[in-house]
Amino acid sequence: MDIQRYLLTAAIVVLSFMLMTEWVSFRQHHADAPIAASAPAIPGATAANGGNVADVPASANALATTVAESKAEANRLVRVRTDVLDIQIDREGGDIVYAALPQYSAKLETPNEPFVLLEQSAKRDYVAKSELVGLSRTSARPLYQSSGDNFELKEGADALTVALTIETEQHLIVTKTFTLHRGNYLVDVAYHVENHGDTAWQGSLYGQLKRDSSEDPSVFSGGFGVSSFMGFAINRTDPTSTKNDGYHKIKFKDIATTPLKLQQQGGWIALVQHYFLSAWVPAADQPIQYATNALNGINVASFTGPTQSVAPNSSADFVAHFYAGPKDQYRLRTISPGLDLSVDYGWQSPIAQPLFWLLTKIHGLLGNWGWSIMVLTLMVKAAFFWLNAKAYISMANMRRVQPKLVEIRERYADDKQKQSQEMMSLYKTEKINPIGGCLPVLVQMPVFLALYSVLLESVELRHAPWILWIKDLSAMDPYYVLPLLMGATMFIQQKLNPPPPDPMQAKVMQWMPVMFTFFFLWFPAGLVLYYAVNNMLSIAQQYVITKRIIKTP
Repeated sequence: MDIQRYLLTAAIVVLSFMLMTEWVSFRQHHADAPIAASAPAIPGATAANGGNVADVPASANALATTVAESKAEANRLVRVRTDVLDIQIDREGGDIVYAALPQYSAKLETPNEPFVLLEQSAKRDYVAKSELVGLSRTSARPLYQSSGDNFELKEGADALTVALTIETEQHLIVTKTFTLHRGNYLVDVAYHVENHGDTAWQGSLYGQLKRDSSEDPSVFSGGFGVSSFMGFAINRTDPTSTKNDGYHKIKFKDIATTPLKLQQQGGWIALVQHYFLSAWVPAADQPIQYATNALNGINVASFTGPTQSVAPNSSADFVAHFYAGPKDQYRLRTISPGLDLSVDYGWQSPIAQPLFWLLTKIHGLLGNWGWSIMVLTLMVKAAFFWLNAKAYISMANMRRVQPKLVEIRERYADDKQKQSQEMMSLYKTEKINPIGGCLPVLVQMPVFLALYSVLLESVELRHAPWILWIKDLSAMDPYYVLPLLMGATMFIQQKLNPPPPDPMQAKVMQWMPVMFTFFFLWFPAGLVLYYAVNNMLSIAQQYVITKRIIKTP
């Protein structure tokens, strides 16, 4: 029995299945899909004294707004700009209803058009709401006042503060402050409450992420429909929880049937998509209630802080942080524990994390992600040099004795048991391990899969150029040069391997380079570059070893 052939065939089947899965994902992402209807701005949390309630829209038929209503809404907006953030705050409620990222373009061909993460439009309803529970006795959102409509971080300044104020019927003067910092996607959101009344006031801080079920816009930025997770994520820190998890994902489709209700110390709640995320990070030293809910295609995740009492003629502060930006794992790690895990490598994380660290260090020296990928490929290949050498020696020896194997199969075609005995005897005589050429390949597969995840998940490679026509390593090669090169190197490498004795198996193997080339046409150029370089290095090593073994008497 030719064990090596079966193991190699199994490995090819597994890899082919992965490629087919990515292809199906690509087709699904590019198929026409209805966009969920937007819902009206929803009121803040209505649970008294910080109750754990996640509001959802009362109806989903509010697209038919009048021109007057649209103009009134536009007049309520306050625009705040820094070098990395361009946000709009609605004076009604003080919610962030728009967030663009000037450092990241929406498309490669429109570099001056920033990527929009949060927006409230006909195509997408995605906003970050916050308020003080108990601020108003009605369900109406407070209408804040501001000193201007446009605020911009001045040259030389490190921070920009925007204050919204309101005086309530309870004789409270509330100042809601947004503080943005240069080069930072983290926004400090703080409420300062002054009680000028005769009775104590109680309230709690409430924050919310609200998004419809429309498609992730960032999957198209690379030109390849990557099946990356989009949904909520939470940092579970409660030691009594049965699901104590630093990074727990919550799919949109699961929210309606199994809404989350959780109380724990600190933590965060985030909305994750490919390359980018938004997150509320409340105080780490306070008990926080988290909840999710959904209705009519609107998905809501929220947090509610502890209740604080503000005595007459005194004041109190309520503080949280809001992040809206790229999934930069090193930056996110400094914000809150577990937030960096939103760069989700899955089960490959123990291998993927060191590979990404090494890739960033190489990029720090070369300054080009394309060359960095090539150097990383060379280093990974060097790390497995002797393991690969053993595999190629085994395959070369199999090629050398191939005529004898064919002769044995023909001689004992009707006696499979005798055929297997003679083949094993030949292997023993020639000192050949029949599976020696396959096991090293299987050992390296986790490394290849981990690097696959790194290249697909890293926002650093988004719109990153290499040379000539490769302007975006996260997108497909527009002229298919790299996929064709990968297919050609795969074909050459296949010719160096011993040919399968079974005619049907031989035909399947002949078509493998063609099939893989077809799939790789839509893969990100960075990933195809890795495979092409890896194949060329393998060809060089395998060619030298095979020539030496074939010449050996």
